[in-house]
Amino acid sequence: MAQLNSAGNDRPVNSRKRRGVMRMVKHNLRVDMTPMVDLGFLLITFFVITTEMAKPTVMDLYMPKDGKPMPLGQSNALTILLDNNKMYYYNGEWAEAVSSGAVIETSLYGKGGLRKVIGEKFLQLDISAKNKEGRQGLMVLIKPGRNAFYKEVINVLDEMT
Repeated sequence: MAQLNSAGNDRPVNSRKRRGVMRMVKHNLRVDMTPMVDLGFLLITFFVITTEMAKPTVMDLYMPKDGKPMPLGQSNALTILLDNNKMYYYNGEWAEAVSSGAVIETSLYGKGGLRKVIGEKFLQLDISAKNKEGRQGLMVLIKPGRNAFYKEVINVLDEMT
């Protein structure tokens, strides 16, 4: 007679595999980063477009008008001469400065540089009570020579600000 298996499977009766105990199946985890990268690029684009990199600063530049020269108070005048990587300055009128030897060479930077010269001129104008303007009355004339470089003029204008 044929043997009946009440377990209902095709395995032989004396099989050693236990029923009810299953192994845990491990799946490989894969995270799709495409949406995160898209969001990152959208944020970067948004902030680059909406952010101002640097606001340009503007300095008032007064150019002389054509015609008769305008008189200028000599105590308020500081003239800067630029020529071939050299810088000179004098106070007042040219003829008076040359005759007294008051045309002085300076540099743009350093201890005796242009900033110190302007600071001393500010102090001189603050101390002398000849005019009400004080340091606001300072008139700086920048005169580049034929051999002056454009970079020198821009550096002096930057130092003036």
